[in-house]
Amino acid sequence: MMIEIICGTNRPGSNTRKVASQIEAIYHAQGTPASLLDLAELPPAIFDPASYAEKPAAFGRFRDRVLAADGLVIVTPEYNGGAPGVLKYFIDMLPFPESLARKPLAFVGVAAGAWGALRPVEHLLQIAVNLNAHVYPGRVLIPGIFQALDESGRLKNADLVKRLEEQARGFAEFAARHGRG
Repeated sequence: MMIEIICGTNRPGSNTRKVASQIEAIYHAQGTPASLLDLAELPPAIFDPASYAEKPAAFGRFRDRVLAADGLVIVTPEYNGGAPGVLKYFIDMLPFPESLARKPLAFVGVAAGAWGALRPVEHLLQIAVNLNAHVYPGRVLIPGIFQALDESGRLKNADLVKRLEEQARGFAEFAARHGRG
């Protein structure tokens, strides 16, 4: 079992990355192998228009991790009412249909506003359904992210951390049941 946690932005110092790192730690604490796939580490060559026809070799490690994962947790911020373009582009660059077809997916939204990235999560759900992914129903939306994190970048609200722990436990079981294996 391997869960890949996708940090859905390439913004330096992002709060999304801080939350994704905490989610990774939650999976480890529960005994589920997980790793953080950070879009800030995408190779610059992937943004060359020629990448649509032939992916650069440096993108292979991203592709391989997604293909090998038993489940993906997509942690997305809300930028201008939607998911970051880099996240959609990343999905577009993955092999189709094998990357997400029948792949268990879970979503966490992170936003400064009151709705906790509901709009980008809902849009990503549409994409996931179109690609025939197995979507875990327990989404976690984190509103007011600037107030939600302490000075070390960890979530302050114990109830919110508990919801992430419950999501991790439930998603690991869901991925084991609904994965491709």
